[in-house]
Parts: sequence; C-alpha cells; structure tokens
Amino acid sequence: MKRVRINVGKVGLVFRKGDFMGVITKGIHWLSFNRDVLVYDLTKQFFAPIAVEVLLQNKTLKAMLKIVEVKDNELVLMYENGIFKSVLTAGRHLFWKGLIDYKFVTADLSKIEITEQIDNALFSNFELSKHIRIFEVAAYEKALLLVDDIYVKILKGGTYKFWRNNSTVKIVKADLRQLQLEIAGQELLTKDKAAIRINFYTQYKITDIEKALLENKDYEKQLYIAMQLVLRAYVGTYSFDELLERKDDIAKAVFEDVKEAVTKLGVSVLNCGIRDVILTGEMKEIMNQVLVAQKKAQSNSITRREETASTRSLLNTAKLMEENEMLFKLKEMEYVEKIADKIGEISVSGNGGIVRQLKEIFSVDK
Repeated sequence: MKRVRINVGKVGLVFRKGDFMGVITKGIHWLSFNRDVLVYDLTKQFFAPIAVEVLLQNKTLKAMLKIVEVKDNELVLMYENGIFKSVLTAGRHLFWKGLIDYKFVTADLSKIEITEQIDNALFSNFELSKHIRIFEVAAYEKALLLVDDIYVKILKGGTYKFWRNNSTVKIVKADLRQLQLEIAGQELLTKDKAAIRINFYTQYKITDIEKALLENKDYEKQLYIAMQLVLRAYVGTYSFDELLERKDDIAKAVFEDVKEAVTKLGVSVLNCGIRDVILTGEMKEIMNQVLVAQKKAQSNSITRREETASTRSLLNTAKLMEENEMLFKLKEMEYVEKIADKIGEISVSGNGGIVRQLKEIFSVDK
C-alpha cells in the first residue's frame, strides 16, 4: 500500500493500468501500488487525460465538473469571479465547481451583429478582438453596410463591431460635407472660333448615398462629365467678347441646366462658376495687340478732348478781355510779371528818365 495526500483545493483521479477507477478528494488515502493518481488544481480548467466520455460515466466526477459545450457557430466568453478571462471556441470545456465562481456568455457567430451584453472595454482584449471586425464611420460621413455583397442598411457616424465569421462584411463610405469639383484646363472654341482655356469649379453635396454609391459607378466622374458637356455647349454659343462680359450669366445658366440632371447621381449642385478664362498663345498675342490699340485710341481721344477744352477756355478769356479794358490791363500786368521773372538784368541808357524807360519797356499800347 502507498500513502497519497490530497491537499485543500486539489482533487485526484485514480487509474489502474490506464483505466479510470475513481476520484479522491482532500485528505490522506491508502492505495495499492498498482494504482496511479493524477492530481488537479480546482482553480484551473480541467483537461482530461483520457476520453471525456469515459470520465463522465463516473457520477461523482461528473457532479464536480461544469461542462460547457460550444458549437461550431458559437463563442463563449468565460468570466472568473466577475472578471473576463478567456474565449472558448468550438468544443467541450470542463471546469471544476466549488472554488471559482464561473460565468459563461454565449455569442452566436451565425449572425454578424453583436447583440450580446459585452463591456466595450473587452473589445480591445486580444483574446476577443481577433474574433471581431471593427469599422469606423466619421461624424461627417455615412456608409452602406454590405453583407455577402448584399446591401443591408445605412450606417451613420460611429464605431461598428461585427462578429468575424464566414460572411463577408464591407462598408462603403461617402463624405456628406460640401465638396468642390475642379474642371480645369478645358480647351474650348467660342462662337467666333477663338481658342480659349477655361477653369470651372462646382460645389456640391451628396444627398442620397444609396443613389450615389449603389446606382452609380464613380458618381464624381459622372458629375464631372455632366458639368463639362453643359459648359462646352454654352461656351460654343457665345463670342469671345460676349463670354468675357457674360461669364457670370453663363455660370448661372450651367448651374440651372445641370442641377436637375445630377439628382439621379444622388448629389445636389450648390454653386458653380468660371474661375479663369485663359487665352492660348496666338490668341493671347492678338488680344494684347487689340488692347494696346484700344488704349492708344482712348489716349488720343482724351488728348483731343483736353485740347478742345483748353482752346474753348482761351476763347472765353479773349472775349471777356475784349469787352472789359480793366481785365485786359490786369492780364497784361500778369504777363509782364511773368516776363520780369525770367529777366536777370535790365539795362537803361541816357541821362535820366529811368522810370519812364522802364514804363516804356513793360508798356504795351493797346
């Protein structure tokens, strides 16, 4: 006989030549030498040394164990004394009853949405996170949820978690903020065959995410082409001079023409306009010559206008002096003063009459 001691918190399984014989608990036990004892910790998960079905035929052992069956399409979250410990996958799991308070939460993986009551803090735990798919949708976005390439619903801004299973899960996002589309470098011909390059812009918003993402492919490219075609159609009906004068009217006409057409794309055009009208090489040189000629003509016109005004003023002054002798004398003195300012030296001769000679120099008989 041999003496076997089982301490508190332990349990022993007795085997004879590999066959399970029974269970021994806390205390001292005397066993024959042909029997072996495997000691287990009651705080640890039980892993059977032989087929579980054989062990569970023993009613005493079966009563001491908590049996957790996990199906292929399930996960079980195991908690010890209220604290999450691990995730149990498909199979049979055995735990000792008594010392540890176990709690098991079963999750159904056949569905993608997580409906079980699970603390958000656990989703960052590696044991659980590897079984979860996480998608982020920004506050200014909406997204379409596709499961196995089938449209399910619209997702608003937030964090979404789904079970990782055999289904494929995709989300397609769209920005709901005001967006701007640049239609740059459009080379066009005006009505008078002037080659120009136009930079055009459009501001828009997505109003129907299902139309934009499900019913249309590359809705932004389609919007670009729609704006481009309408712009070309309008520019071709104006001469170059008309285009420069009425570019705001053209932008409004393009806006009105396109805003209804693009509703099928799921977008709403808010505003549009011509940013730049750029001339190509030869046209730029010709327009510069025209501009120089126009400015010269304007300059000549202004010069002639000023000369006419000056002559008219002189004529009016002459008429006034002719009618008023005193005014004539004042004007005469004004000119004498101007002449005197230019004279550096005055020479007089004779024996006297200097004042008289000066008077004769600066006097003009009318």
